[in-house]
Amino acid sequence: MPLALLALAIGAFGIGTTEFVIMGLLPEVAADFQVSIPTAGYLVSGYALGVVLGAPLMSVLGTRVTRKRMLMLLMGLFVIGNVVSATAPVFGVMLAGRVIASLAHGAFFGIGSVVAADLVAPHKKAGAIAMMFTGLTVANVVGVPLGTYIGQSAGWRTTFFLVAALGVIGLLGVAKLVPEQPRTEGVRLRHELAAFRNVQVLLAMAMTVLGFGGVFAAITYITPMMTDIAGYSASSVTWLLVLFGLGMVGGNLLGGKFADRHLMPLLYVSLSALTVVLALFTLTAHNKIAAAVTLVLIGGLGFATVPPLQKRVLDQAAGAPTLASAVNIGAFNLGNALSSWIGGIVIAAGLGYTAPNWVGAVLAASALVLAFVSSTLERRTTTRGRTVTAHLPEPAAAPAARR
Repeated sequence: MPLALLALAIGAFGIGTTEFVIMGLLPEVAADFQVSIPTAGYLVSGYALGVVLGAPLMSVLGTRVTRKRMLMLLMGLFVIGNVVSATAPVFGVMLAGRVIASLAHGAFFGIGSVVAADLVAPHKKAGAIAMMFTGLTVANVVGVPLGTYIGQSAGWRTTFFLVAALGVIGLLGVAKLVPEQPRTEGVRLRHELAAFRNVQVLLAMAMTVLGFGGVFAAITYITPMMTDIAGYSASSVTWLLVLFGLGMVGGNLLGGKFADRHLMPLLYVSLSALTVVLALFTLTAHNKIAAAVTLVLIGGLGFATVPPLQKRVLDQAAGAPTLASAVNIGAFNLGNALSSWIGGIVIAAGLGYTAPNWVGAVLAASALVLAFVSSTLERRTTTRGRTVTAHLPEPAAAPAARR
């Protein structure tokens, strides 16, 4: 794999850390700004909204420059957002910094996926995408726990300064290692938007929303589930999330390995298994060991779908993939937001802290149904194309040349 993928992975590591580390630092931030925990929670939802909106916006702006230049600009924006957060004098400025940083998230992963795929041979594209996303998964194993510890020990502002430093390293890595690729000529905004007329692109994005949404329906409420149901202490949640992160790393790498050869079968297997595991989590959550094992499986099966879904979008939007790729990253965050909201509704209805697991199972099962629909439509289109070709009249023989 090219060294350029390392630069992309470093950027992904920084982005993944800043996205999730705030969840462990909400009490400290709320106390510093003298706001309630629910108000501080806007730092999470505001970031997610910024990703959803920023992915298409920044990708459209990126059509005017080369992809390498856009990646550098996005990392610069990420650094600025985290510095603003680290130095914020009031809560509103902190929220603004989070939104600024989030604008880089979707476009970086979207454009980065296209760049990563172009760096390798066609049969290694999913593996290259997975290598970049490894930075995001490792962030949940190393960056988030370490950032939380530093924030609780040395102050949350220190964590955001360190994340900004990671962004600078990522920026320098992109500048040094990512090759300059000429801007694709003839591709304009209308070409990028045309990809959304392809039903296969829309189906892949819907699978992204539902499939990964199934994961976050359960993980969003993992703390009360593990403490109130499984019987873990509050201090144990950190290493439980590390286990979840390790599952993400393994699932991401396996997904990248097999998606290049067996993309749709991989989606069938991972989404089917994810549906079953999420449903069983309502039972295994009552046992400490079973709950910990289930967390690893959810992380692994959930992230095993990321490389194939991202590659599916790139393949179906071939010719103008940048915007579609970035919007698919926004779809992950849209799924996170929707599933968390639905999970909160079922808990508020008095169904208990394990009820979101059923929500996740239904969402994952819905994604599996869409995978079968997508594959069926694709086979019909291929068969119809072969039939039409077979019935085309043979070209008339050229008249014999006169002697």
